[in-house]
Amino acid sequence: MRYGLLGEKLGHSFSKQIHESLSNITYELIEKSRDEFDDFMKTKDFKAINVTIPYKEMVIPYLDVVDARASRIGAVNTIVNCDGKLYGYNTDYEGIIYLLNKYDITVKDKVVAILGSGGTSKTATAVVEDYQASKIYHVSRTAKDGYITYEELYERQAEIQVIINTTPVGMYPNNDGAPIDIAKFKNCESVIDVVYNPLRTKLILEAKELGMKTATGLEMLIVQGIKAHELFLSKSYTTEKYQELISNITFEKENIVFIGMPTCGKSTIARMLSEALEIPLVDIDSEIVTSEGRPITEIFANNGETYFREVERSITKALSQKNHQIIATGGGIIKDKRNIDYLKQNGIIIFIDRDIELLQNDDTRPLSSTKDQLVKLYKERYSLYTKYADYIIKNNDDIKRTLEAIKEKLYEVTSN
Repeated sequence: MRYGLLGEKLGHSFSKQIHESLSNITYELIEKSRDEFDDFMKTKDFKAINVTIPYKEMVIPYLDVVDARASRIGAVNTIVNCDGKLYGYNTDYEGIIYLLNKYDITVKDKVVAILGSGGTSKTATAVVEDYQASKIYHVSRTAKDGYITYEELYERQAEIQVIINTTPVGMYPNNDGAPIDIAKFKNCESVIDVVYNPLRTKLILEAKELGMKTATGLEMLIVQGIKAHELFLSKSYTTEKYQELISNITFEKENIVFIGMPTCGKSTIARMLSEALEIPLVDIDSEIVTSEGRPITEIFANNGETYFREVERSITKALSQKNHQIIATGGGIIKDKRNIDYLKQNGIIIFIDRDIELLQNDDTRPLSSTKDQLVKLYKERYSLYTKYADYIIKNNDDIKRTLEAIKEKLYEVTSN
């Protein structure tokens, strides 16, 4: 009998990794079209499955027993087959509660907007009702029963204090998307986005920049997955096991991105860390050279910096959509904020800070071939490095000590 995830398109799913990390089972990604769905459910050829878009509501008529909470919500994300009887549950509920508690997001007496009309939106509704929101707006592209349109939501923007996105807008590979312009919601305090790939959607990054509390979908996915696994195998896991799995999977999905001045040591450090942690290394400047088939000095000489930055941005965007890489960037990556936004979606950004007197001019680098050019660049860029970095690590002496400081910081980050 099989375990797995039932959905229509599952190329982005992390569920297999979650479940196979918990016990010695084989977990499949079971992609079924709507035409195949009915036969799959009637055949019942599974021991237990999770359910995702678009089937969380569609599975209910096939179930023999629906848990009271799932019945109230009207959506099921976990099904257990007990001797031919199908039992349905909703563990997304616990996943959303986990986010509220961990990130101190208050919905009591708040006006909440829930974006989307699928099964997860119904789960979010149940949670915020139970946590006593004062008013809930349900938002969809079409104004069906009980829903308002996005145009109507903007008309009410001054009321909104909490936003929960349950739509797939912003999900890989369409990372540039966002369901709303969050900057228009001046009184919004908190944003939850259930999308987990990328780790931080455009919506979440923009909300963070505006000072709002944010919570993302990966932790929700992991928590609901553990809850489902407990139902699969009739067992329970400790709080420590929950945190261990969250830390491990988050670390395995994060990119580690190094920014900094030319000759600050970021490329060397990136290589050393890649070898130490056995994580693949990509160097954006090297990728540009490979893509163009010529050295960077030639690109600058023949096409100019504007052309180079366009190529750099395109390659940065593509690389940033992948997971579990160490990325060494060029010194000027921070000149275009779009690069930083791409890198932050799946990455932790570390600024390798080396004092100006220790930096070396290099005649193979078109913008820092002389000391005067180097000093000028340092003054122009330093504030941007510090602005965009998640963490700053000094590299003024022994590079091995710098590497150990980075490893300690990464351990600290992923353990929290």
